[in-house]
This record gives sequence, structure tokens and C-alpha cells, in this order.
Amino acid sequence: MPKADRLRRLESPAEGLTLIEAESGERFSIGEAPQRVAPLSMTPAAPERVERERAVGKVVLLVLVLGYLGFVLLAPLGSLLLATWELGMAEVLKAVSEPLALDALATSGLLVLAAVGVNAVVGTFGAVALVRHRFFGRSFVNALCDLPLAVSPVMIGLAFILLVGRDGVMSPVLDAIGLKLVFTFWGMLLATLFVTLPYTVREVAYVLEEIGTDEEEAAITLGASPWQTFFRVTLPNVRVALGYGVLMAAARCLGEFGAVLVLGGSISGQTQTATTFIHDSIEERHLPAAYGMAVLLAVCSVVLLLSLEWMKQRQAAARHRSRSATEDEATP
Repeated sequence: MPKADRLRRLESPAEGLTLIEAESGERFSIGEAPQRVAPLSMTPAAPERVERERAVGKVVLLVLVLGYLGFVLLAPLGSLLLATWELGMAEVLKAVSEPLALDALATSGLLVLAAVGVNAVVGTFGAVALVRHRFFGRSFVNALCDLPLAVSPVMIGLAFILLVGRDGVMSPVLDAIGLKLVFTFWGMLLATLFVTLPYTVREVAYVLEEIGTDEEEAAITLGASPWQTFFRVTLPNVRVALGYGVLMAAARCLGEFGAVLVLGGSISGQTQTATTFIHDSIEERHLPAAYGMAVLLAVCSVVLLLSLEWMKQRQAAARHRSRSATEDEATP
């Protein structure tokens, strides 16, 4: 007799059988036959309970995240704006219009322009070298590009003083050519270039890895020289990433404090930047100048942030167009 028929007969009370036999060989009493429990998602009350738990979890998560961001980011800025307003806008504007404040702001602007220009060139060619070429020690150089993100800016300033200072390792060479770096604009620029190095390199390198080498190889096949390939193919493909990296480097340069303080010395009218001006004004209890310069830097940071978001959207659109073009070429 087939097993299915036997099981049906065993489950029939009309034949007086008290046991049933499962396919696994186990036997159960008729009243103790295992019941299949419906999954949680199949029970009538499950959807409502799951949706309620998700809603509660979403609210809790949003409260925690927004509360943390509000306390860490918005609350300090709000306190700064409130304190500045209480001092009086007329007094604050007068303080930031003083010659020393304008000199500090101009020094920061020059540092940003110089650092951005150097990073745009060095970062682009460095990214091309790391992504498009293979050489001995490439992994080591790649790791060195992230070194500024791991060390303290104050330590960087001290290290440069030990290198190019009065009794530094390179002091005989610098003295011979009559070049002084410590407590000068050029020393601050050197420290700023160090701390802003990774941003442009990493952004451009990421895009170069993603777009591949198909277009560049096609250009070389058609007879383009390496420089023509770079300026007509590679550079247009990475221009958005380059702009994004440059803006991040500018924001980092604008807010740099430790390295420029150690290497520049914060000499009023000479090596004092906007950030060191805030520090010195607080020490001198000149609060209107300190608060006013801080608000001015905050406004500049917000402008850079909005520019970064705009560049990010352009970068995402460029990547989407690149993927679409690749898929179109792959489609027969």
C-alpha cells in the first residue's frame, strides 16, 4: 500500500487507529500530531506589530541622530551667533575691519589660493601616477598620501621646524641660499600643503580607477600623444573630482591652526592667519574681534559646503553618464 494511503488511513478515526506515522518514522498519538505554526509574517497581527515596531525604531533613530548632530554641530554655531549678536553687530564689524584683522584674513586667503593651486597640479599628476602606472614602492607611496590624515598638525609643525629651522637638518643648505622658512609665509604654506595633500589625490584617483583606461587607450591608438591624451581625455573626465578635491583642500586650509601656529608663530601683520587671530584675540580678551572673525570663517565654510554639495551632485551625474555610456557600448 502506498505510504500516502497508509497515512490517510492512520489519520482516519473511523478505523479505530490511535497512532499516526510521519515520514521521518516517528509516531504520534492522533491528538498529539505536530501542528505547523504559521510564520510570524503570516499571522494576522504580525504586519501591524512589525509596522508599529519599525515606526517606533525610526522615530528613536531620528531623534538620536538629529539630537547628536544638533548638539555637536548646530548648538555651537548657534551659541556663537547668539554671543556675537549680544556684543553688538556694530562693534563686531568695527573689530573685524581693523588692519590686523584684515591682514590675518588676507594671509589666510593667500594660503588658500596657493595651496589650492599646488594641490590641483600635484594632486592630479600624483593620482595619475598611482593609478595608471606600476612602479617599485607604489603601495608605500600610496600609504604615504594618507599620512597627513593620521598625524597631528602640531606635530607636523614641530617636525618641519626640526627639518628647516635654525638648527634643523637642512639649515646649512637653506642658509647657503639665503632662504628662511620658519616664521614666514613660505613655512606656513609648506605646512598647509602637507595637511591638504590627500584630498585632491584621493578624489582624482578614485575616479580614475572607476572610469578605466578604455578612452585613453583609444586615443593613443588613434595617434594621440601622452600629453594630448591627458589634456583631451583624462583631464575632462576627472574635472569634477578635481574640483571636489580642491574645494575640500580649501576648506581644510582655511581652518588649519596647529601647523601654521607652530611654523608661523602668529606674528601680527606678518604670519597671523584668521584662525590664529581668533586664538590671540581670545587670549587678549578682545571678544568682538574673535567672535566676528569666527562668524566670518563660519560663513566661508558654509559657502564651501554648499559648493561641495553642488560638486558632489555633478560628480554623481558624471558617473551615471559614464556607466550609461559603458552599458550602451556593451549592448550589441
